[in-house]
Amino acid sequence: MRRAWRNVAVLVIAQALMGAQMPMIFTVGGLAGQMLSPNPCLATLPISMVVLATALSARPLAGFMQRHGRRAGFQVGAVSGAVGAAVSMLGLWQGSFVIYLAGHVLTGVYMASQGFFRFAATDTAPDHFAPRAISFVLAGGLASAFVALGLLRVTDGGSAIPFLLSYAAIIGLNLVGFLVFFALDIPRPPAPEDGAAKTRRSAIEILRDPRLLVPMICAMVSYALMNLVMTSTPLAMVGCGLDRSQAGDVVFAHVLAMFVPSFFTGHLINRFGAALIVGTGLAILAAAGAVGLSGVALGQFYVTLILLGIGWNFGFIGATTMLARAHAPEERGQVQGINDLVVFGGVFMASLASGGLMNCSGALSAESGWDAVNMAMAPLLVLAGGALIWLRMRPKEA
Repeated sequence: MRRAWRNVAVLVIAQALMGAQMPMIFTVGGLAGQMLSPNPCLATLPISMVVLATALSARPLAGFMQRHGRRAGFQVGAVSGAVGAAVSMLGLWQGSFVIYLAGHVLTGVYMASQGFFRFAATDTAPDHFAPRAISFVLAGGLASAFVALGLLRVTDGGSAIPFLLSYAAIIGLNLVGFLVFFALDIPRPPAPEDGAAKTRRSAIEILRDPRLLVPMICAMVSYALMNLVMTSTPLAMVGCGLDRSQAGDVVFAHVLAMFVPSFFTGHLINRFGAALIVGTGLAILAAAGAVGLSGVALGQFYVTLILLGIGWNFGFIGATTMLARAHAPEERGQVQGINDLVVFGGVFMASLASGGLMNCSGALSAESGWDAVNMAMAPLLVLAGGALIWLRMRPKEA
């Protein structure tokens, strides 16, 4: 338990500091993309490139951690995040959309490493502590929201080139995070026993296991819908006549809603079961879509994004717990890599669709584009809800 608490503390600090860059990028990425891109339909492409790189680098990074340990993998992510922010600054400086996109590809490697924080929290934790460990680490995002908001306000307007100083601050966050990981104390996974490689399941076999496939689907849907709506929010708010500072405040409230429930989500999972918490999260995401369709007043944006954050928290933490309990230790790298490939592959499609739905879906106004974004939530919610019900209805011995 002492080692488990130490590692949770290190990961919470890393989440609080390094995690701040993601709300910052999601707040300014679409606006900067709209400023640099030759086509408004491509406004959210920078964020899409972050997510695509996350999906593509998740499996290689998981294998790297399996061989070299969590610390080395997380430090690779920190270096990539710092270099990515520097390249993004160069793109802004030169007014080059292509260079700006290249920076976000490198940021995606960092985001893939951050995705493994939640799994690393369980590596040295006893079974009864694992859901709380995941929750505490994700709760570090609460502090990251304050860090992100403060840095966005300090850096806003500080340079003749919009958003340049925001990326300079992101470089600093990654350099500090690189040093924090020296305190991490997670042993490398044991080498597989003789013959283990022959008996290890393939990717297809893993995806055929309902105990693994259903949590992957639920995590993917929870994350994809959160990304779909959050990415569109600054564009929708500015398009509906609200200013950038109000959009930043709404995103800040959303990030708080994502992470404040983490203080008790683990307890709820232990008491009611992970599947019920995932189902509750999907229902809250549906409520967020309904509020989003009800109008575009400032208060409605706040309620939509707050519900979106809470729904993501329940759905994502619950699905992560289900997945962590359903595979053998020697499958950790394989299963977690496939999981994040599935999750962030779905998030990539959602982020790519976000700008298209807002600006190029035949919408005549920002309001109708916002409606299109919220209506797009329905089919994915049906997919995840149906998969969860199917898993729960399977015979127990299956």
